[in-house]
Amino acid sequence: MNQHRPALPSSGPALSSSSVSRRGLLRGGVAGALGLAAAPLLAACGSSKSGSGSGGGGVKNITMWGSFNGDQVKQINTQLAAFNNSQTAVHVTYQAQDIVETKLLTAIASGTNIPDVVLWDRYQTSLYAPKGALSAIDDLIARDKVDTGDFFPAPYGEMTVGGKQYGLPMLVDNRSLVYNKTMLDKAGIKPPTTWEELATAAQVLTQRDGGGKLKVAGFALDDPGLFNVWILQAGGQMLSADKKTTAFDSPAGQAVLSFWDDLLHNKKVYELGFAQGVDGFGTGQIAMKYDGPWNMPQYDKISGFEYGVVPPPAGPGGKGAITGGFGLVIPAQAKHRDAAWEFVKWWTTVPANGVAFAKIGSWLPGSVKASQDPYFGSGHWPAFVQTESFAVVRPNVPGYSDVEGKALEPQLQNWMSGKTDAVSALKNAASQGDQILAKGV
Repeated sequence: MNQHRPALPSSGPALSSSSVSRRGLLRGGVAGALGLAAAPLLAACGSSKSGSGSGGGGVKNITMWGSFNGDQVKQINTQLAAFNNSQTAVHVTYQAQDIVETKLLTAIASGTNIPDVVLWDRYQTSLYAPKGALSAIDDLIARDKVDTGDFFPAPYGEMTVGGKQYGLPMLVDNRSLVYNKTMLDKAGIKPPTTWEELATAAQVLTQRDGGGKLKVAGFALDDPGLFNVWILQAGGQMLSADKKTTAFDSPAGQAVLSFWDDLLHNKKVYELGFAQGVDGFGTGQIAMKYDGPWNMPQYDKISGFEYGVVPPPAGPGGKGAITGGFGLVIPAQAKHRDAAWEFVKWWTTVPANGVAFAKIGSWLPGSVKASQDPYFGSGHWPAFVQTESFAVVRPNVPGYSDVEGKALEPQLQNWMSGKTDAVSALKNAASQGDQILAKGV
């Protein structure tokens, strides 16, 4: 969702400003990844027409930049080892970077220390491709007859700017409804599929002590950055059809805040700040919440903890979800463009390699064929795969991230804390958002 931002600190913010935080939440073992990924490597990299750029028989040493750090570096390096060990033409080394996009522009401007490939928050493509930071890869896609129809359409399109393709989706994510199975079973409640069912279930699952103090929140309504998902479910849009003005100050936008108001103040299923600083879902303080696949491994490790995942409940406008995540891009002026392409192609177009990384880092591959692997047919995966089938990306226009992060979310926070009313919150956010879009930065 990287909303990223990361999925909602997204790619995350999948999704809103809080989604960027998902980058630090990746967990999972690495056992078996090399064996799973190695089989198709030679097929992807060993072709004489692949253009690996090994020049003179020597190994091309290329550098990959990315924002993944901490435990995520081990995950990336495990995947790179599978690639490096599969052939002798290209060797990739990973370097974690802060503020990847800014550092990339600096490197290109100076003509020094330019990486060959970048783990890229797809959401940034529309902003940085026009700046000349990325190399279009249409020629490489055509030359090697890459089946672009195998990628989830929305993530693939997120890396298309001005009719040119600037990268391929590596992994995708979305927010689906995660629930405490034990609590729902005890209450005799089925996982909700609509807003009405969600409200009813949340109210039943909420627990308070004799003094009225909240003990278990029925539903975590703690992330205003997910408004972009809710408004889709209400039948609205964040921007106008031409993407030049905001569209969330609408009946659909008001329907979202009305529903939130009912949950917070009538049914009282959540209180702002409840279980703050801890994982309230994992500790049993929250019965249901929106979350992404990157957090599921930590719940799998909790002894006796049973949870389930279903697609987001449909609202009056139907289904709605947003997908975030990362792709692989080749920077402009990269010294080893062909070698970098072999690596990009290996990871993104060979299904087994996407599956291997899902087992390492709990992400859904950008390849539809990879997502159809039996590995994704059990556990928490089916719901995320189903949600991905109808999820859309955030508007792909310059300035949009600031419309959410600097205009809408602060106003929603003011409304949730009682500093303003719903009508004023959306009106003020729309006014500020329209000014941001007009500047186009």
